[in-house]
Amino acid sequence: MDGNGRWAQQRGLSRSEGHKAGVEAARGLVTECRKLGIECLTLYTFSQENWQRPAEEINTLFALLVEFLGLEVPNMERESIRLRILGELDALPLAARAAVRHALKRTARCSAMTVNLALNYSGRGEMLRAARSLMRDGIRPERVNEEEFSRRLYTAGQPDPDLLIRTSGELRISNFLLFQCAYSELYFTEELWPDFSPRSLHKALASYAARQRRFGTIR
Repeated sequence: MDGNGRWAQQRGLSRSEGHKAGVEAARGLVTECRKLGIECLTLYTFSQENWQRPAEEINTLFALLVEFLGLEVPNMERESIRLRILGELDALPLAARAAVRHALKRTARCSAMTVNLALNYSGRGEMLRAARSLMRDGIRPERVNEEEFSRRLYTAGQPDPDLLIRTSGELRISNFLLFQCAYSELYFTEELWPDFSPRSLHKALASYAARQRRFGTIR
């Protein structure tokens, strides 16, 4: 979800205002995906690299997360949307950590849709974490396969992404679900994230639907 800062700069607003607009875009996207029957949506919310941003901006981001969860958890329960977190929670500010854990508990039995928030997340870090888990469990090298490895990822039990959407004209995946996105279709758009509307989502889905997925085979 890239482009909040640039969106704000273009309008003479603070980066905080850009992030607030980004939250509204996320809310609209979750609602539209639920209407469409999409069963799993992952939002790259805060990467491990984002800790390098100014402290004021980081504080704003986590304050918005707390506010978002406070407002949306009742809606998620009503719509049977389960929240899951991809990333290391222990490093988050106390209020954000508490809000996340409360939301996880409240939505644990929801089953119509899963929304993953990638928080303090790194794709490379996730794979290292899985490798260390295999070593700790004493798994013999000949037993290590994709299925065994996948069970130790944050997304264990979930399907790999069919479609990865990147906004704001950036043409890279930025350490996001590196193992899981091996065969995902990629969609890049110049739109900044706060401008990414349900109509934008439908355009991306139409592009996806027109593709023939081959998974490395000749068809």
